[in-house]
Amino acid sequence: MSWTRTFLAALGVCVLLLTGTSGCDSDAAREEGENGVSSSPVGKVLDDTDGEGRHLREVDEDDAPEVGIEVQPDPEGDGAWDVRLTLRDFRFSAAGAQTRAVAGRGLAHLYVDDRLVTRLRNPEYRLASGLVPRGTHQVTVRLYADDGTVWAVDGDPVESTAALTASAAETTAPPTADPSGPAVSAPGVRSRTGGRGSPDRAGKAS
Repeated sequence: MSWTRTFLAALGVCVLLLTGTSGCDSDAAREEGENGVSSSPVGKVLDDTDGEGRHLREVDEDDAPEVGIEVQPDPEGDGAWDVRLTLRDFRFSAAGAQTRAVAGRGLAHLYVDDRLVTRLRNPEYRLASGLVPRGTHQVTVRLYADDGTVWAVDGDPVESTAALTASAAETTAPPTADPSGPAVSAPGVRSRTGGRGSPDRAGKAS
């Protein structure tokens, strides 16, 4: 009956191998389920979203990009406003870039009173007068990765906001603020502190 013992031993080895393989596959699937959904090579995608429903991509403060915004009346005096961004540890991706998150890369969204005006791939923009009628408005810039997620630190989007007051009499540009120093308030433009994003790490915008 030696052949019977040999057959049973071989069968036992096969069962052991199949069980071990199944266990390994199960462990791998569990690890992917725990880490594959919310984690990525660049930061961690959170459940939290911005006003557009885009998920925040959390990164360490030391690795996070920063942005500041400066808004001034157009010198031509036609009611338009010049927007200039100051960036640190961030570069704009070219149009048509792959839809994946790359550290310190992406684009910016520009909002007026929480309404999306344009998507930027350069640090300057001319805000037409029709977008800022007479009154006070909040102009916000927010940084995004190329996959559409929002760069964030401590659960807050990387963004900066400036308040401006448009009037028919606005003909001269206010003093220029130094992005590396305290924000400057001037006629027609007010600074707001808060959020995450200013290159001086104080969250100020001018």
